[in-house]
Amino acid sequence: MDSIKELELLGERLRAWRIRAEQTQDDFAARIGVSVPTLRRMEQGDPNTAIRYWAEAIGLLGRGKDIQNILREQRSLFDEDERAIPASRKRVRRPAARKTRNP
Repeated sequence: MDSIKELELLGERLRAWRIRAEQTQDDFAARIGVSVPTLRRMEQGDPNTAIRYWAEAIGLLGRGKDIQNILREQRSLFDEDERAIPASRKRVRRPAARKTRNP
């Protein structure tokens, strides 16, 4: 899929989230620090909108953590990093059985 189409879909989702949050274009534009025409362009997927406005809008809609996942380093399922293995899946080492002497 090309980047223009991706931005159009992102704009559609932004509009849907704004409406779901019961925010008018006037109010939402003021909250993210843009004019209403700029917000309209964002909702149409205009590629010339500064990313800081997107970040502000996404944060105001309660989706700020989603931004943190963009371009996050992906780990392999086979990565040996202990932090990547859930505690429930780590091997448990049991102490060796003690040998007893018979007199």
